[in-house]
Amino acid sequence: MSSSTENGNTSSGKQDGEKTYKKTASSAIKGTIQLGIGYTVGNLTSKPDRDVLMQDFYVVESVFLPSEGSNLTPAHHYPDFRFKTYAPLAFRYFRELFGIKPDDYLYSICSEPLIELSNPGASGSLFFVTSDDEFIIKTVQHKEAEFLQKLLPGYYMNLNQNPRTLLPKFYGLYCFQSGGINIRIVVMNNVLPRSIRMHYKYDLKGSTYKRRASRKEREKSCPTFKDLDFLQDMHEGIYFDLETYNALMKTLQRDCRVLESFKIMDYSLLLGVHILDHTSKEKDGENAQSTTDSKRPGGQKVLYSTAMESIQASGKAVDVDVTENTMGGIPAKTHRGERLLLFMGIIDILQSYRLIKRLEHSWKALVYDGDTVSVHRPSFYADRFLKFMNSRVFKRVQALKSSPSKRRCNSIPALKSTSQEILSSNNQEKREEKNQRLSEGQSFASLDEEAFSSRHRPDLVPSTPSLFEAASLATTISSSSLYADEQYHQDGAKLISCSRGPCSSSMFTLEDSTPLEDSAVYLTSEPSTQEINNDTSSVLDVYL
Repeated sequence: MSSSTENGNTSSGKQDGEKTYKKTASSAIKGTIQLGIGYTVGNLTSKPDRDVLMQDFYVVESVFLPSEGSNLTPAHHYPDFRFKTYAPLAFRYFRELFGIKPDDYLYSICSEPLIELSNPGASGSLFFVTSDDEFIIKTVQHKEAEFLQKLLPGYYMNLNQNPRTLLPKFYGLYCFQSGGINIRIVVMNNVLPRSIRMHYKYDLKGSTYKRRASRKEREKSCPTFKDLDFLQDMHEGIYFDLETYNALMKTLQRDCRVLESFKIMDYSLLLGVHILDHTSKEKDGENAQSTTDSKRPGGQKVLYSTAMESIQASGKAVDVDVTENTMGGIPAKTHRGERLLLFMGIIDILQSYRLIKRLEHSWKALVYDGDTVSVHRPSFYADRFLKFMNSRVFKRVQALKSSPSKRRCNSIPALKSTSQEILSSNNQEKREEKNQRLSEGQSFASLDEEAFSSRHRPDLVPSTPSLFEAASLATTISSSSLYADEQYHQDGAKLISCSRGPCSSSMFTLEDSTPLEDSAVYLTSEPSTQEINNDTSSVLDVYL
């Protein structure tokens, strides 16, 4: 078994393959963690409940546990050690916020030995999981523990406003001191349950520089792949129904803005993929595993600890067997239609953009493309992270449906044909109305001819200008005025018919042997009130 490193210090492994961390065996770390947490949580129950104050975030309680025991502490077979608890009242509030009772917390951590997990990262931290899969215990560096303690007031406010989040849920921060060595640990929620097999695991950051799993990692039974591996394995992305997709992206966007406000970067999305269609093939193996797990007492489910609870979605649109134990996984599908269960959470949020990280980004930006390296300023890192999740990893399932667009395409010819029918019918009505008005105009012209032919009767035709005066007026009109516009020439009868009544007595006709043999000249000596109120904008005194 490989040895673990931290802060550049390499710790050797024993002959039996047990891991060591800062020259301390992992078995000793697990035992001291259970002893220290058992004492501090039990002692905390005697303190009354009250509101969390600002000074509670900076309180550090310490207890000494000798190997021979004392009046307050039990005896043990480990070396003497001191156990520190950071902000005990604040973390007690966090546990109560997620529905974790003190007895359940102690039972999950202290009832059975902790299970050690393999760490694919470069930090060299040790990971332990409780036997009921509820909590993860991780060793952190001094800078990370110090940053978490400074982060607690803002973390407290964020959890009060939104307990449903994909950010890590911290339940305790402790420090184990023995022989001049300090080992700091943090208790968090477990993102990937062991009871469901993860066919694929990905650690996604949205960057591409050296974001591929190493050969040593690929040789493991359940390796953790990275960004370039995901783009190669699932280049089409993972598809959700619309409600789940919107809830997931909204949660990711809100969490990234919170991390950006705290100047945090270099975090990852831990994604576990369980393929439901492979479950039947592996049913025998799962039955064997379930028999061993059935002996383990079932612990309580922590509120909002599963992926589905964290994004506030129902996920009913994607068909998942109701009989299957989804363990809070998010239903999804591949582009080939394979049914998936996804387990995810944002991890490694204790890296702030300090001076060392600024120098690291500047050095890598000189050698490589600065936008592809993982270390970057928090605002750019959050935007790149969200863009990668939104465009490359997670997609809407509606993008696979082509029937609505087909219906829209098929409806275009129908709309064209109906519009042509409407236009043709309108044109036909206009032509009929025009012909009707032309016929009416011809009838009024015939009435004018009759009135002119009977001009010698004073009872029919009142006194009008003489024929010769009209002739002299007509001869003064230029030829351009006679040939004014074809539109007015054609619609002359229409203008006459607009009055909708008998012809005015002030109008008379003139038939002359001019080249316009078929034309008639109408002269108006005085316009009537009805013609002035007409909608026609221009009324000529002379019409051909």
